[in-house]
Amino acid sequence: MRIALLSGGTGWHVKDLARAAADLGHAAGILDFRRLSAGAPSQGYEPLAGYDAVVVRTMPAGSLEQVVFRMDMLHAAAAAGVLVLNPPRAVEACVDKYLTNVRLLAAGLPVPETVACQRADDALMAFDRLGGDVVVKPLFGAEGRGMVRVIDPELAWRTFRAIEQTGGVIYLQRFVRHPGWDLRAFVIGGKVVAAMKRTARGDWRTNVAQGGTAERAELAFSERKLAVQAAEAVGTAVAGVDLLPGPGGEWFVIEVNAVPGWRALAAVTGHDIARTVVRFLAEEYRL
Repeated sequence: MRIALLSGGTGWHVKDLARAAADLGHAAGILDFRRLSAGAPSQGYEPLAGYDAVVVRTMPAGSLEQVVFRMDMLHAAAAAGVLVLNPPRAVEACVDKYLTNVRLLAAGLPVPETVACQRADDALMAFDRLGGDVVVKPLFGAEGRGMVRVIDPELAWRTFRAIEQTGGVIYLQRFVRHPGWDLRAFVIGGKVVAAMKRTARGDWRTNVAQGGTAERAELAFSERKLAVQAAEAVGTAVAGVDLLPGPGGEWFVIEVNAVPGWRALAAVTGHDIARTVVRFLAEEYRL
């Protein structure tokens, strides 16, 4: 099988996938999303036409037109019979936190109370309604980058106003008082193949990229079920699902990542995630 690894460079995960593909007898080509151009497939000018499968490893930052065009290429590849992992619709849903929340709520899954606004005045009213303790997140973002907890009304106003002036969407979630840790479940083909417990270090954020520590975790049946349901709700075949325990023992789905990392997870669990992803793509995956 010829596999295209779509990325924004040659980072660790891309190299790990290329290694796993070679180990399993597949040929992997690394393509930079930002350098792709395309015409209609019928005109013989389609950059992904020579591949049997595509793994989306990142969606690089870009203008709205650039991001839409990249998604269009994924849809065109899928329509032409190329296996695209994750499916384009799932990538669209997960790259947008608001749309992710909509899909999770539609499936009846528990998420923190959320409000998305375009005006600072509306966001300030939402701030009060959410108890005056919120997490402000970029609509598009990962690894905890750009998130800020806001508990002061004056800081809230300045933060919301700054986002409004840059043309952004103000995305607020009620802060969930948690015990300082969460769970990351890695779901492949409707099964949790590995999981870790991430513990914050001097911060409320548990992300390893933000200084959190990780250890292997064995999930209870209910936790595995919730992770799988969350992955299915947004249409992902491969997903990183973040589960956060609430103050009353309840669970919240915090994020479903359609382009999940696994560097820390592989290190603490000893599981060859890249090999499992490639094997699933080659032997089980169907759009």
